[in-house]
Amino acid sequence: MNCTIIGLGEAGAIYASALLRAGHRVTGYDPVVTTAPAGVELAPSAAAACADADAVLVLTGAGAARPVAAECLPAMRKGACYADLTSSSPGTMEELGRTAGGVLFADVAILGPVISQREETPLMASGPGAEAFAALVSGIGAPVEVVPGLPGAAMAHKLLRSVFMKGLASVVVEAVTAGRAAGLEDFVRTQIAAMLAGDGEAVIDRFLNGTQKHAARRSFEMRSTSGYLAELGVPSEMTDASAGAMERMAATETVAS
Repeated sequence: MNCTIIGLGEAGAIYASALLRAGHRVTGYDPVVTTAPAGVELAPSAAAACADADAVLVLTGAGAARPVAAECLPAMRKGACYADLTSSSPGTMEELGRTAGGVLFADVAILGPVISQREETPLMASGPGAEAFAALVSGIGAPVEVVPGLPGAAMAHKLLRSVFMKGLASVVVEAVTAGRAAGLEDFVRTQIAAMLAGDGEAVIDRFLNGTQKHAARRSFEMRSTSGYLAELGVPSEMTDASAGAMERMAATETVAS
C-alpha cells in the first residue's frame, strides 16, 4: 500500500519504519523535521504527501490536527483511510470526521508509550476508517481494538483512562518524592506496591463507597498532609487537589442529608 506519515517525530518515525519493513511504500511530511528513516520519501507538502495515499497516519501534536486535516483531506482520493493519532478532544475528532467527505476517517487513541513499546503499542480506533486502519497496522504487530461509534469514541475512552492513569502517575511521583524527603521512601513504595497488587475491583468499590462517606474527616487529614509536605519542601499539587475534592464531597453529603 501507499502509506503517508504526517509528523516525523519519534512516534512518526517508528511507525514509518515499521510500515517499510512490512513492505509498504511510505511517504512522509513534517514542516520541521527534515530527515526521515531510510526508505521514506519526503514530500514537499502535506497535500502532496497524501495525493496518492491509500492510508494517511497523522502523528502531529493535537494543536495541528485541524490545519493538517484541512490540507490533507481535500487532496485524498475517496475510499482512502485517514487516521488521526493526535491526542485531540473527542469533539475535535467528531468535527474532523464530518469534514472527511468520501475519505474514511479514523479516530485513533494511543494507549501506551510509543517510545518504549514502539509499533506494538496498544491502539483503539473508531469511525468509518477504523477497520481499514486496524487491518493495515495489524500487519506491523500493532494491537488495535475497534470500538463502535463516530470519530471521537476512541479518544473519549483514552481521555477517561487518562483521568486515572495520569492522575495515578502524578500521585505516585508526589508520594515517593515526599517519602524520599522524609527518609521513608521504602515504606511509601511498599504501601503503593501493595495497593496496586491487590484486587482491583475490590479497591475501586472501596474507594467509591468509602471516599464520600468519610470525606469530611479525610479532607482534614489531607490538609495536614499538605502542611507536612510543605515542611519537607515537596510540591503538593495532588494532595491539595485531593483535599479540595473531599471538601466538595463532604459539602455535597451535608446538603443531601
